[in-house]
Amino acid sequence: MSASPVALQSSREGIVVPVQARPRGRRDGVVGVRGGALLIETVAAPEDGRANAAILRLLAEALEVARADVELKAGAAARHKRFAVRGLDAATAAARIERHIERLRATARGTDDGRRA
Repeated sequence: MSASPVALQSSREGIVVPVQARPRGRRDGVVGVRGGALLIETVAAPEDGRANAAILRLLAEALEVARADVELKAGAAARHKRFAVRGLDAATAAARIERHIERLRATARGTDDGRRA
């Protein structure tokens, strides 16, 4: 496996994931990686915490963890955010992110057969 393009940081309880948010997007989902951050787009508006909640849900899905294990640590009102993820190490997170992005690419190419790696 190659090194993750996402600049994951280890913490005492798990990892910290940098995220670049794109609220009011065309769709909900992980778009890719930009500048060491996971790029996540949501149709939700950045009002009353709706976009942050949607991004948290999408990040939890991509990392295959419970939403309760993900917490916004910095950037509540900014596009650049930092999320803490409990109970996950950097190597496992990197593999899950890589697998998630590959599934997105396969879907875009029309070759996704719906199986999980």
